[in-house]
Amino acid sequence: MTAQRRAVAQALEGEHVHLTAEQVFERAVALLPEISRATVYNTLNQFRAMGEVREIALDDGPRRYDPNAVRPHQHLVCERCGMVRDVAARGEVTLPRAERHGFAVAGVDIVFRGTCPDCASA
Repeated sequence: MTAQRRAVAQALEGEHVHLTAEQVFERAVALLPEISRATVYNTLNQFRAMGEVREIALDDGPRRYDPNAVRPHQHLVCERCGMVRDVAARGEVTLPRAERHGFAVAGVDIVFRGTCPDCASA
């Protein structure tokens, strides 16, 4: 693994990490000052293609990168501050065949929205 890939991977470490590409770049630069923005973006695309991260769209803002790409989960998003948490809601969501309109359904993304405790108390 190259130093650049290692810096991007380390930038994505932690629980409940859902960073934009720009946030990954900022973290990677702190670890490896000479890393370029293009290298970070290219590495994120490579990690996504390898299944190491998921690219997710949670709102109208930039896409985020979720390193929790293996364990099935949903997301809980604060509508005020934008904080994102991984959650494991129980039960399987299915779409009745009559509602598929001929689609071959490959997956489902669920986003729970609300207000986090910090924003609720502010």
